[in-house]
Amino acid sequence: MDPAGGCPHADNARLLVAGAVAEVVLPGDVPGAAVLGHEALKEFLAHPEVAKDAAHFTALREGGIPDGWPLLTFATVHGMTTADGDDHRRLRALVGKAFSVRRVETLRPRIESVTAELLDRLAEAADGGGIADLRASFALPLPLGVICELLGVDAAHRGRLHHLSNQVVSTAIGPEEATAANRELAAVLAAVVADRTAHPGDDLTSALIAARDEDGDRLSPQELIGTQLLMIVAGHETTLNLITNAVRALCAHRDQLLLVRSGKADWSDVVEETLRWDSPVSYFPFRYPTRDLTLDGTRIPQGTPVLAGYSAAGRDPATWGPDAHLFDVTRPARTTGPGRHLSLGHGAHYCLGAPLARMEATIALERLFTRFPALDLAVPETELARHAGFVGNSVRELPVRPTP
Repeated sequence: MDPAGGCPHADNARLLVAGAVAEVVLPGDVPGAAVLGHEALKEFLAHPEVAKDAAHFTALREGGIPDGWPLLTFATVHGMTTADGDDHRRLRALVGKAFSVRRVETLRPRIESVTAELLDRLAEAADGGGIADLRASFALPLPLGVICELLGVDAAHRGRLHHLSNQVVSTAIGPEEATAANRELAAVLAAVVADRTAHPGDDLTSALIAARDEDGDRLSPQELIGTQLLMIVAGHETTLNLITNAVRALCAHRDQLLLVRSGKADWSDVVEETLRWDSPVSYFPFRYPTRDLTLDGTRIPQGTPVLAGYSAAGRDPATWGPDAHLFDVTRPARTTGPGRHLSLGHGAHYCLGAPLARMEATIALERLFTRFPALDLAVPETELARHAGFVGNSVRELPVRPTP
């Protein structure tokens, strides 16, 4: 795996020709595997003999993973993403109420209000030379602001939290940088917990501090910090990439934008097709077979760290047909409906924040292209610098001309 990342689609297509599962070498020469094919990934994500707990990670258990390994947080953070069975169900139940469809719907007015404010700022940012960075001015502050408000995180922390979460998911930084970023992120989140403990409010962090499960147990301090970290990172990085990738797709496919404007497709179709065609997450770490596992004819040894290849599965011709590489917002509902693509997960670990991400992206895109119907990229797509690392899948900046 190239730690620097880059556009994954050409490599994914080449690997898929060879099979649905690939042996990979992770940073630090750590042997691993990646599941690329849609059906194989769907089976793998729900397989009863595949675990998330790093106790099953053979190389880590045997001391073969250094402290500064750039992917270590994915394996060792305490929270839902590294829990199995009853532990996972307990953690998910404590958080799940805040992300129900009904609870998310109550956030709609606030999301619409923030979107309107950001569109005003985007127009102002472009006043000087007619060009603005849509990623920094619009696609980032919307989901980051919403998730931080939901968690009760003070606005003063938000810029730093984005920088640190970006470092945590990067595969392209060195051991010292990775260690420092993780320590600082934990310290910032601990400060948020201390503040909410002393001054509880109507926010998710305060609720998690007070919450007890059916047996009367609260989240441990490590689980609380781990849950916050998950909410911050997953609650804005993926939606940031989703909005960015959707704008890129529509600017490059004006015919698809016209289909939406003519009523032949709607904005939710754009969101679902973007999730399939250019998944916000390319390869997500980690799951571990609890025994030697054969998937699509390929043996994955017990304890191997396995990447979920969402960007590859989204363009797998075996599932999506020979036009899998094409962006088409009119694909039949059976292929673009929620749950059909795998970009928000599958099985017990399906993304809790999916309703929120879908709502944010749908509102953002509709309001953006209504306000700026002629919006277009200010530079060719080929000149856009890619996200650092092979976990996130997007570009670092998105210069646009927001023409009224």
